[in-house]
Formats: sequence, structure tokens, C-alpha cells
Amino acid sequence: MKNLNLRHVVILVLLSVFIIPGLCQNLEAQNTKKIKVRIKSDYTKVIDESSYIDIATTARIDKKNTSVANISLTIFSETDNDQLELGQVITDHDGKSRFIIKDLNQLLKDSLGFYNLSIKFKGNDSYKKASKGISFKDAHIEAKSVTKDSVNYVSATLKDVFLDSLLAETSLNVNVERLFKSLPIGEEFNYTDENGTILVPVEEGIPGINGNLVLEVILNDSDDYGTVKALINTPFGKPVVLDNTFDKRTLWSSRDKTPIFILIFANLLIFTIWGIFIYLIINLFKIKKS
Repeated sequence: MKNLNLRHVVILVLLSVFIIPGLCQNLEAQNTKKIKVRIKSDYTKVIDESSYIDIATTARIDKKNTSVANISLTIFSETDNDQLELGQVITDHDGKSRFIIKDLNQLLKDSLGFYNLSIKFKGNDSYKKASKGISFKDAHIEAKSVTKDSVNYVSATLKDVFLDSLLAETSLNVNVERLFKSLPIGEEFNYTDENGTILVPVEEGIPGINGNLVLEVILNDSDDYGTVKALINTPFGKPVVLDNTFDKRTLWSSRDKTPIFILIFANLLIFTIWGIFIYLIINLFKIKKS
């Protein structure tokens, strides 16, 4: 009888050691509330270069919007009757990623010419699953530089590729590329005419390396077409004169190129001060001996 009671005690101890902690962990996991992930996406097409989707993921944590890093997102091309997986991306430490679309012709397209993409996150132990849809049509910008009556212009024509039609009364921005941020030129709003074309003058005197300027014609954040950008190289800039004085003896050169007069003046000043110190010390010894 005692052995039977001892056996029951051992079984109860084993149950408490191995099973109860597992049950507690399951209850704790069930009680832990997963965080909702927000996905933002923007489509951009650069003519004759690439198309891509910029993706950003955030979550509300401790009443603050926080970037969600290192999560895997899957991109699908969808229609009402079909779905095609395009690939996956992983967000960086800022919660951002970029998915390159190599060929628009590989995507599924509906009867109206829209490409419908879905960005999906399957969820994990910390975050709920989430998805975001983005739709866009294909547009094309044909841009070129022209000169009329000694005035330089950039001309651009906007076209809907699916309908093969020109887009009138649509605003295009014209910028010139700079080192940190593009500089807008022309009017604030450049609307296409009935032929889907704009003609924007380029100001004189804009500096460019070897006199070349890279101009941007942009359909910015359109509801139907996203962002479409065309880049053109033009000889409309003012040649930049490179400053070659860095290797000469100037105040802004490197230390080994210090101007001679500064070296002479500085060394004379140092020798003079030390000479005064030595003279005073010698006189102190003479006073002490006397």
C-alpha cells in the first residue's frame, strides 16, 4: 500500500514538472496579444530602367509608431480568377524594402489594364498577419530636349500604354538632378495639352559637370499610374570650373601644403617666445649668483 502511494506521489511530481509548465506556456501564449502590422506601398516606374514597389512596415507599440524590421513579405500578382507569386522581400532595420519588377508583361492584368498586386505578411509569434493591395496601370513618358529661338526646352509626352492613348490635362513635374535633392524648374504645375505634351523652358546658368544636366520629367503619385519618371541628359548646363588649388599652398589645402609665409611667421613667433624665456632664465641665474 505504501509503495502504491509512493508511486502516485512520483506520478504527480512528474506531472507537475513536465506538463503543468507546458500548459502555463500555452495559456500565456494565448493570452499574449499580437501586434497589428501596417503596410504602406508605392509604385514607381523609371522609363527604360526599372519598375519597383517601395514598401514600409510599421506597428503601434507603446503608443508610438515603430518600424517593423526583419519580417518576410510575399508579393502576388492577382486577378479575379488567378494568382501568381512574384517573390519575397525582407524589411531592413527601418522597416523598409524594395521589390523590383523586372518585366511588367509577366504580371497578371485585368480587363481594364490594371495590375493588381498584393503584399502579404503571414504573421509570427509577435505580429498578426497582414496584407496590402496596390493597383496601377502602365504609363509611358517620352521626353526630349529641344532648342527654339535660342531658348532651351524640355518636351515630354504622356501616354496610357494599355489604351494606347495620350493623356491630356495631367500635371507633370520637371526637375534638374542635384547632389542632394532635385531642383524644380518651370511652372509649379505643367499640364499636358490635348496632345498629352508639355514644353518647359530650362533656365540658363544652371551649373553642370561638363555643361551637362540630367532633367527629370515626373508623373507624381497618380491614382491610376503611380509615379512615372523619365530621365534625359541635356547639354543645357553651365560648365563647372573645377577648383584645382587644393594641391597648391593655400589656407584650405592639406597640412603639408601650408603657405610659406605662414610657416616663416609661426616659426619666428615660436623662436621669439622661447628666446624670451631663455633670456629670463639666464638672468634669474645671474641674479641668484650675485
